[in-house]
Amino acid sequence: MKSNINRRHFLRGSGAFIALPLLESASFKAFASAADKKTPMPPKRLAFMSMGFGVTQETWYPSKDDAGLNYKVPKGLAPLAKNQKDFTFVQGCEHKNSRQAHWGSTFWLTGANQYGTPGQSFSNTISADQVAAAQSGKYTRYSSIQLASDDTNGSGHGPGASLAWDQNGKPVSAWNSPLQAYHNLFSADKLPIEQRKALLAEKRSILDSVHIEAKDIQRSLNKSDKDKIGEYFQGIRDIETRLSKTEAWMNVPKAKAPFGAPADGLSGPEEIETMYKIMIAALQTDSTRVITYRQPLKRFIGGNPHAMSHYAPGTIQEEASKARDLAQSKLLNGLINQLKATKEVDGSSLYDNIALAFGSNIRSIHYLSNCPTILMGGAANIKLGHNMVLEEGTPLNNVWLTMLHGVGVKVDSHGDSTGIVKELQV
Repeated sequence: MKSNINRRHFLRGSGAFIALPLLESASFKAFASAADKKTPMPPKRLAFMSMGFGVTQETWYPSKDDAGLNYKVPKGLAPLAKNQKDFTFVQGCEHKNSRQAHWGSTFWLTGANQYGTPGQSFSNTISADQVAAAQSGKYTRYSSIQLASDDTNGSGHGPGASLAWDQNGKPVSAWNSPLQAYHNLFSADKLPIEQRKALLAEKRSILDSVHIEAKDIQRSLNKSDKDKIGEYFQGIRDIETRLSKTEAWMNVPKAKAPFGAPADGLSGPEEIETMYKIMIAALQTDSTRVITYRQPLKRFIGGNPHAMSHYAPGTIQEEASKARDLAQSKLLNGLINQLKATKEVDGSSLYDNIALAFGSNIRSIHYLSNCPTILMGGAANIKLGHNMVLEEGTPLNNVWLTMLHGVGVKVDSHGDSTGIVKELQV
């Protein structure tokens, strides 16, 4: 918290700290300059969004023969044409270990081998967002935010609670509705602070007891079981870290909501549009700098998601798939416009200070090569406006590594990456 308090300014009143918003007035800039010796700079943010099942490959991808700038925007992304200079296609990437043609999100940010752990039928590794959260999360109330929906079963996402997987390859929980996300971000805690402290102390006491008992058990275990207990201990340490973070932010009120609470039970395009609005609010208030969003599909455009995504040319299912692509593109275009319209303290836009990826581990039908990948935002110093055609079989993790480096995350590799994608860098 110390570095965060140095970076932001706080007012003290009634025994509590109240965070000031990032103000743009000349008087505040003068005050900030005197206090910090420099004008506050907007932080870099990172976001990943997946739509589970893939796309209509015949109408979603630009031609590989039309690489570079000024390519022809495909019909499936026609709503994005006005913002063509603000996003880049990346073609040719895949996860070489992918085997599951109905799991568009499970390994999307990890590239892990499902059978990578001997004796287990499923294993995963840390996702790219959590790599970033481990470094930037110390500055914000939420190290990362995971958004999802109660409508993702059958939507081609695969196992997991969100797009995020922790350092042990375990699923990270999500907020599954716009209303839940809104209240977690902006609604004040109703319990008095002393009661909240007492609950934290009780949780710590339980963890201490479990830790002691687990250590006693460990003495008589074989190597395999000791490995499992080691993973268990890591889980306990993760809980302890979260409790410490909760305690550190207990006296800091949540950010003021920039708009009213959304209606309960939203679905379809309205649900996604509202989640986009909440994403922007979370980033604008610096409640977090890392977000993932596992989007719904089942209620999105109507029809059966599986049948829609396993179309045959000229069928009703193909038309439904195309309609889904257009609806998603329209929403994505709206998100870009909102990010560009959201101003930062230094006069730049939120779009200038975010790196955002949209895509899936599934290209189309059952195909797992040339994963649909669109990159947006100015934070990662990535070339925008391009149809970037890379060598077939380029690890998708090379793209994630390039994004991580671009937003200042210090990491040598990610998953099976072989290096950054130099062609992407400005």
